[in-house]
Order: sequence, then C-alpha cells, then structure tokens
Amino acid sequence: MARIVVAGSGSVGACIAYHLALLGAEDVVLADRAEIASGSTGKAMGGVRQQFSTAAEVRLARESIAFFEDLGATWFQQVGYLFLATTEDGLAELEGRRELQAELGVPVQRVDPGFVPGLATNDVVGAVFCASDGVADPPALTNEVVRRAAELGVDVREHTDARELDRDVLVIAAGAYSGEFGVDLPIRPLARQLLETDPIEGLPDDLPMVIEAESGFHFRRRDNCLRIAMADAEPRWGSEETVDESVFADRIERLADRYPPAAGTRVARAWAGLYDMTPDAHPIIGQLGDGLYAACGFSGHGFMQSPAVGRAVAEELLRGESALDLSPYRIARFSEGTTFPEHLIL
Repeated sequence: MARIVVAGSGSVGACIAYHLALLGAEDVVLADRAEIASGSTGKAMGGVRQQFSTAAEVRLARESIAFFEDLGATWFQQVGYLFLATTEDGLAELEGRRELQAELGVPVQRVDPGFVPGLATNDVVGAVFCASDGVADPPALTNEVVRRAAELGVDVREHTDARELDRDVLVIAAGAYSGEFGVDLPIRPLARQLLETDPIEGLPDDLPMVIEAESGFHFRRRDNCLRIAMADAEPRWGSEETVDESVFADRIERLADRYPPAAGTRVARAWAGLYDMTPDAHPIIGQLGDGLYAACGFSGHGFMQSPAVGRAVAEELLRGESALDLSPYRIARFSEGTTFPEHLIL
C-alpha cells in the first residue's frame, strides 16, 4: 500500500490523516515542521457556519456539520449564527443567500433578532439565523482528531519537514505556507487579527455568533469573554503576524453599541494569524502532479470545512473518487477561467 505523507497538522491535514486511517490506509504520516495546530488553526475564531454565498461552499460546510455534531456538545456548541442587516440592500443580500442555503438543505430562517437577550437591534431591518451552526475550540478539537488518528496507526511527527520524508504521495495541507513545496500555487497570505475582552459577567451560554452583514464586524462567546473580529480597512497581505492596536477603540465601541452588556470592557489580549487566500476565496483540492496532491487555500474557512474535506480527500486518494464533488476546487479553474468567487468571507 502506498505511503501517504500529509504536510501540515492544522485542522485540514489532521482530518485528512484521520479519514485516511478510518478508510484503511496503513502507512500514513502526518508531519508538521512545528507543533500540532500551531499555525492558523491555533489562531482561528472557531466559528462553524453553513451560510456561504456559493453552493459549493455551502455543501462543504453542510457535510462537515454532521462530523462536528457527532463529537458532541463538549467539542461543538450549536449556538447558531445570527446575521444582522441594517440596510435594505444588506437584507436583500441576506435573503438571496438564505434562499440558496435553504435549497441545499440548510435550516436558515428569517428571525426577529430580539430573541438574543441584551442585543441592540433598533437599527436592524432584518436578520437570518441558522441554529445548527456553532462554535468550537479549533486547536483543542484538532488535537483530539490527531489523537484519534494516532490511535488508528497514523505516524504523527512534529518538528519534521514533510519534504524530507520518503513517500509515494505528498498531500500539501500547509495553509498559508503551502507554496513552499516547489509548486506554483495561487495562494497569498493575508494577516487577520482577533481580539478578546476581559471577562464579562452574565454572558448567556447560548449567545450566538453575531455578524453585522454590512460591516462584517462579528463576535462570539468564548468562556466568559467575547472574541471579536473584523476585516481591516486595508488588507494586510503578507506573512507578518502583527497586532494593530490602533483599531482596539473602534472594535470595543462597536461591540458596546451592538451588545450593551459588554459596555466598559477592555481588550485583554489580541493576536494575528494568516488566511491562505486564493483569487476566488475557494480552496485548491486535487492532484497537482504525479504523487502530489493539494488541500489548501481555504481563505479563512479551513477549520469549519475540514471534516468534509478530510473525508473527501481520503476517498479520492484511496478509491479514486469521493462522494462529495470536488471538481469545483481543482487548480485548473484558474487557467480555464471557471472561477466563481465566494463573497462571504469573515
């Protein structure tokens, strides 16, 4: 049986290795030049949503939800994703996406956002909510997947360069660093930062992920704190993972305006990580050449899509095809002009 080396032990690489073992692969190595989940996975927001703007992305996320659900509430809290629109144009976009998502079996509904205690909604003209979306702890969950993979026989190697290992197949799942394997991949690193508040008393256990549709500002509960994110006014292309403190005051003000129970809180800590962006914000999945396969370029959505991708990639590598259609994600789409941009990037 072929020896498969998976480069990168973030959520995507971990899920690929795990599903390879589940499907019977006997010689799988999961290698990372640092530690498990020490890259973008370890710095992720932790949201898991099915509310995307393209059918292909909705399907990836939808198929992943079942995996997260099977892990149970300890690992995945289905508090839902709530999108708020403050303009009629914003509401029209939400509604258009909701119709697509509903057609694909995702239970997204128009709601009165007043069901969330403490949320300020005076300026909201409409909202949509998907109760089966939720949040998780990306590094903890990824470490659990790696533990299960190791129990099934996967050889887990930290502080190891996958390029130096003997193999029959190399799977590139190294996120923003996937371009360092001698293949020309249309991936650019984009720095994004997260903020976390001081502890806030009385945060409800079922507080959903709340997203302002027009601004992209969003927040979620993490233990007794709130985790905040919003795209920078000017994208920070490159691999420099620095924190920009100049936006702290703006983000805290936005948080207090939208969720008054957080008024008076401060930023307790902040960090930056990298999105592995492709030109259309869709991943690159598929064979690149003889013995070389890609699963990268997830553009900030890798954690939430990793279970479905892991299963599909494992099926394709071992059986030649997968139950999930991976054809939209082939690298050839860039040269063939068949890209289809994903617009909902948080």
